[in-house]
Amino acid sequence: MNPVSKSILRRTLPVSIFEKLCSLWRELMEIEGSSAVLVNDSIISSEIKNIAEILGAKKFYLLLSSQLCALLQGTLNASSLSYQVIITCDPQAISEFTQKLQQHLDNSSPWRKRLIPYIEPHLPEVNSLQTHFNGRLWNILVPEFSENSEVMYEGLRTCEPVEEALRQQVAQERLLNQLIGQIHQSLELSVILETAVRELRIFLQVDRLVIYEFNKQNISNHESENLEINRGLVTYESLVSESIPSLLKILAEDVCFANTPEYQHKYRQGEIVAIDDVQIQYSASLCLSQFLEKYWVLSKLIAPIVVDGKLWGLLIAHQCFKKRQWLESEKAFLGQIGEHLAVAIYQAQLYAQVQEQKNTFEQRVIERTQALRDTLIASQAANHSKSEFLGNMSHELRTPLTCIIGLSGTLLHWSQEGLNLPIDKQKKYLKTIQNSGNNLLDMINEILEYSNLQSGKYVLAVQEFSLQKVANNIIQKVNSEAKLRSIKLELDLQIEDQQDNFFADPERVQQILYHLLNNALKFTSTNGTVTLRIWRENNQFCLQVEDTGIGIKEEQIPLLFESFQQLENSRRRIYGGTGLGLALTKQLVELHGGTIEVESIVNQGSTFTVRIPNQPQNKKKSSKNSDKNQALFTKNKTIVLVQSNEEIATLIGELLTAANYHFIWLMDGSKVIKKIELLEPSVIILDQDISEVIKINKSLKELPETKDIKVLVLRDNITSKEWTEISKIGIDDYLIKPIQPNLLLKRVNALIFNNNESEIK
Repeated sequence: MNPVSKSILRRTLPVSIFEKLCSLWRELMEIEGSSAVLVNDSIISSEIKNIAEILGAKKFYLLLSSQLCALLQGTLNASSLSYQVIITCDPQAISEFTQKLQQHLDNSSPWRKRLIPYIEPHLPEVNSLQTHFNGRLWNILVPEFSENSEVMYEGLRTCEPVEEALRQQVAQERLLNQLIGQIHQSLELSVILETAVRELRIFLQVDRLVIYEFNKQNISNHESENLEINRGLVTYESLVSESIPSLLKILAEDVCFANTPEYQHKYRQGEIVAIDDVQIQYSASLCLSQFLEKYWVLSKLIAPIVVDGKLWGLLIAHQCFKKRQWLESEKAFLGQIGEHLAVAIYQAQLYAQVQEQKNTFEQRVIERTQALRDTLIASQAANHSKSEFLGNMSHELRTPLTCIIGLSGTLLHWSQEGLNLPIDKQKKYLKTIQNSGNNLLDMINEILEYSNLQSGKYVLAVQEFSLQKVANNIIQKVNSEAKLRSIKLELDLQIEDQQDNFFADPERVQQILYHLLNNALKFTSTNGTVTLRIWRENNQFCLQVEDTGIGIKEEQIPLLFESFQQLENSRRRIYGGTGLGLALTKQLVELHGGTIEVESIVNQGSTFTVRIPNQPQNKKKSSKNSDKNQALFTKNKTIVLVQSNEEIATLIGELLTAANYHFIWLMDGSKVIKKIELLEPSVIILDQDISEVIKINKSLKELPETKDIKVLVLRDNITSKEWTEISKIGIDDYLIKPIQPNLLLKRVNALIFNNNESEIK
C-alpha cells in the first residue's frame, strides 16, 4: 500500500510553486487520458455559486482515475503572494470532497454522472502512475522540505507520514538512479556490485547485505557419477559492524539443500522471499538452522538476480542483532535492485564477450600479419636463393663447358693443321670432354627430376627388388669418386637373406642413395670415411649414410632440404653442385611415405638416416597409373570452347594450346551440336546463358556419338543450389570467372583423366 495515500499534506507555498502543482495535475490528466476525470474551480464555477464557501477553497484540482486519486486545494494570501495548500491522496478525504461537489451540482450537469463512481472511497493499487506522481511531487516540493532551507511563512507543519513517504520514495529513486548511472558509466562489474551492496545496506538499515553468486561445478559422488549442481559462494558483502562474522567465500545454504535442488526454482521465477524469523521458518532443518545461527542470521530478505533467463545469484539482506518484519515496499525495492544488477551483469558479460572476440580477432590479425610477413620473407629468401642458384649454375655450367669447348677446339685445331697430337693426350682430352658432358647431363637431369617432383608428375614404379644388389650397385658407382678423393668408402649390410627383397621404386631408392653418398663424399676431406649402413625394421628398410666430414651447424640443419640451398657463400664456393640434391632426396623419400633425419657435429661429421616403408599395395596401383597416364597421352585431347568474348577465348586458347591440347573456338551456339559431332572433342566449355547451356547439354546427352563428351560451364557466380540442379542433368563441372589458369588446366585435366579412367575400366 502506498504510504502517501494515507496522508494529508498542508503547507504554505509561493504562487510559483502552487502553479507548478496545478501543472502536475494537468500533466497527470494527459497521461491518463479520457478514462480519468479532472475537475477544477474554473470548470465548475459556472455550475456552483459560492464554490469557495461550500468547498472551503478558492482554487482546487481534483483528479479521479482507477490508477490515482489526488486532490490539490489552495487559498490565496494576497498580502504575502502565497497559497495555503492542502494535498491529499487519502480515499476518505477525496470521497467527502467529491460528495460535496456532487450534491451541489444540478441533476442535468454532465459532471454529476461522471463523479458518481468516485463517491465511495477508492484506494488504487501501487502502480507506475503513483511512482511518477510521487517523484514529480517531491521534485516540486524539495526546496520547501529541505532541512537547510528557511521557512518563508508560518503555518501548519507538514504531515510527517507524507514527508517521510516522499523522502523514502526519493531516496529509493536516488539510489536506483545512482546504480543505473554507474551501470552506464562503468563496465567494471566488481565496482558496480560493491557500490550496490554498500549503499543498499545503508539504505535498508540492515546488519549484513551480501551477493551470493552461483557457479556450476562437477562434483563426484561415492559412486563416481558426475552430478552437475548449482553451487556457489558469497562474493560481495557489506557489514554494519566488524563484530558480525563474514560470509565471504563461505559455501552457504546450498550445502543443506544439496538433496533438494528444486529449491532454486522459485528464485528462477523471480520470487522474493522474506523471512521474519529464521528459527521458526527452518526449525525442521537442523543443518540450515545451525548454519544461520553460526552466522548470526535472525531475519533475512532474498531477491533473485536472474541474468538472461538463468539464476546468476541472490541478493540477501540479514538482520543479525534483532528480528525484523519486512515491509512490502522493502521487498519490492530489493527486487528492483536485483533486476538492475542483472542488467549490469548481463552488460558486463556481453562486454567481456566482445573483449574476448576483440582480443581473439586482434590475435588473429597479429598471427595473420606475422604469417604474411613470414611468407614475404620466405618469398624474398626464395627469390634470393633462386638468384643465387642461377649464379651458381652459371658457374657450374661454365666449368664443364669450358673444358668441352676448349679441349674440342684444341683437337680440331691440331687436325686442321695436319699435326699429330700424341695418342695419350687425345685420349685424355676425350675422357675429360666425356666426363664434363656427363656432369652437365647429371645437372640437367637433376633439375628436370626436381621440376617433375614439384609439378606432381612423378609416379612411383613400385616393384620387388634386392636391397643388397641396389646397395652394391651404388657403392660401385661412387667408388671411383671416393678413390679420387682418397676417402674410405664402407658398406655395412645388416640384412638377413630372407629380408633382402623389398617393395619400392628401385630406381628412386638408388637415386636417394646416390645423392646422400655424393653429398657425403663432397664434404668429407682426404683420408676421411663414408659409411653406408642398411638394415630392416619391421615393415620398413632403413639406410644410413655417415661421414667424417665438415659437419653442419645446428641452426643450418633446417635449411638442408630447402630448394636451391647451399650452406656456404656462393662467392666463396669450394664445392660444386646445383643445391638441389638433398631437396630432391627428401621429396623422393616422402613420395615413398618415408622420413629422413639428420644428426651433425661441426668438424666431426654428419649422419643421414632414411626410413622407407614396404609398399606391396602400390604395385598394382603403379601399373594402373601407368595405364592411365598412357591413356591420357594417347586419347583425343580436342577441346571446344563456345564463347562470344574474344579476349576470354584468346586467353583460354593460349593456355590450352600451351598445355598440348587441340583447341577449337566457336563464337556462338548456333548449330553447335552438328559441329561437335564432326569435331568429336573430349571436353566442351560453354560460356552461355544457363538456359542455353541446359539445351546444348540435353542435345549432347541424347546422341550416342556425343553422350560421353564432358561439359564444363563458365559462370560469373553460382550457388550450391544451382550447381546441384545443373549437375543432376549431366553438367560435369563449372569454373567461376575471371579465369584462373592453373584452375582451368586442373579442371580440364580432371575431366579428360576421368573420362579415360572410365574407358580403361
